[in-house]
Amino acid sequence: MHRSLGTWVVIGLVVALFMGDGGDARAADDSEPTNAELLKELREMKQRIQILEQQVQQARLGVPPPAPALGGPGAMPPAPPSGTARTTPPTPPPEGTAPATPPAVVAQPSGVAPGTPPEPGVLPGPPPLYPPPPGTQPQTAEKDKAIFGLFESPLEGLRLGSYGEFKFGSLQNPAANGQWQTGFDSARIVLLPSYKITDNIIFNAEIEFEHAGAGFDDDDKLHGTAEIEQAWIDFLINPHFNIRSPGIDIVPVGYVNLYHEPTLFYSVNRPEIDNGLGNGLIPTTWSAPSMSIWGKIVDNLNYQFQVSASLEDFGSGFDARTEGNTVPDGPYAPGVDGINGLAFAKAPLGDFKQLVNNLAYALRLSYTPSFLPGFAGSTSGYYSPNIEPRGAHGDNGLSLHHTSLSIIDTEFRYRIPQTGLELRGEYAEVFFGSPKNLRANNDSDPTNNVGKTMWGLSGEVAYHIPIGHALGVNWEAVPFYRYTYMNRQTGGFAGSDENQPTGAGQEQFHTIGFALFPGRKLVLKFDYQIVLDRQPGGSKGNSILGAVGWFF
Repeated sequence: MHRSLGTWVVIGLVVALFMGDGGDARAADDSEPTNAELLKELREMKQRIQILEQQVQQARLGVPPPAPALGGPGAMPPAPPSGTARTTPPTPPPEGTAPATPPAVVAQPSGVAPGTPPEPGVLPGPPPLYPPPPGTQPQTAEKDKAIFGLFESPLEGLRLGSYGEFKFGSLQNPAANGQWQTGFDSARIVLLPSYKITDNIIFNAEIEFEHAGAGFDDDDKLHGTAEIEQAWIDFLINPHFNIRSPGIDIVPVGYVNLYHEPTLFYSVNRPEIDNGLGNGLIPTTWSAPSMSIWGKIVDNLNYQFQVSASLEDFGSGFDARTEGNTVPDGPYAPGVDGINGLAFAKAPLGDFKQLVNNLAYALRLSYTPSFLPGFAGSTSGYYSPNIEPRGAHGDNGLSLHHTSLSIIDTEFRYRIPQTGLELRGEYAEVFFGSPKNLRANNDSDPTNNVGKTMWGLSGEVAYHIPIGHALGVNWEAVPFYRYTYMNRQTGGFAGSDENQPTGAGQEQFHTIGFALFPGRKLVLKFDYQIVLDRQPGGSKGNSILGAVGWFF
């Protein structure tokens, strides 16, 4: 039988000790042991050798030996009295196994402000039972208190958050021939109430006050809005299929449209493709009466399918709609045009004042592939069979018939692991089925016409720099540069207007600046933007702006 050298040494020592003890005993009583006594002693020695051999082998493998029966051969000493500290040495790893190392620090997920994860499926640790509902604020790795992140809720299931931003600085005013003007804008303050009716039925809402609120009296000095931007109830059925009730919801096209809180992008204004007020292609924040289903297809791949009220090719004020829910008999502003994009095409949210009977359909897929850590992206599609309102007509009196509208958008955010480098990109394109029926092509204005498509692309590079701990939080600086190109006046024009575009619909944006994050809930921003287009004299829309934003 094969024995290790250590085992033979142990056996030799035991035999020597045994023989020594036996010789002394025999000398003491001067008598020879009987055969039965010798046989008993040999059996006990064999049993002890087997126990010692087993313990040696277990020690080599790093496995602690089981405690033998009390009082038997090789019995462990009694336990220390109660209250006495007992130290157990660490068990060595098996031979050939690398020593254990502490877990690596998880890199900051891509596409978000410091400390805030983006899309479902990228949180470190076990995934939640349900991914965050599409269009809601992304979950955070740490648990906040329910009321503004500061206080516990007085009612179980009730939460109240907020986001907002104040902007200040100087910008050129194209209406004043590019004159630089200094100002301030209380851009928005938003309340985010939610209530967990049950673990599987959750109410969410977003109540927004823009530009310091709604008021038009001389002493108010206000010219803002107060609106319900989101309000719906989710019925959580399982991770793969959930229902969002009819309500007001964000149309799931683009990342910034869904996640537009100021801590989730680095510039003062929202990125140009998604900036509804900045003549973008996606009228962010794009809310619509809608309902949807959403969930997980497989790990790291989620979906949302939505049915909503259609965009409308009608850009005049709410009071311009007739009692019969048609456009007025005289001139009216287009909802889609080559200067403003889709900025004025959103359908109204209330009072049965929608001017289009057709419904629109949107599908968004979001993904965080496991083979590319730090990467998150989405691809969205939107289709309306008709955006022309009831009674649509041109200035020549001719009726405008149907035209379809389709949008595709794909974007990505990539935080390269173990570095501070972050990359973002987006491409969006809008398709019109019958440009000849668009109001902009029949409104007697030859400069705002629309072709078969509008499109835009952008690329952004940013770098995250930790700058230390102060005032109770960790600070991070994120310098960035973004380039955007948009063409809202492509070829394929058709309609009754003359076609004399000025070039204002073809723009380039160069934006450079930095965002400073004191923790993950607050951001301080500064940027300089140069705008280039082909209209005579250029765009005259440059700006130097700062902002304070929050999200908690």
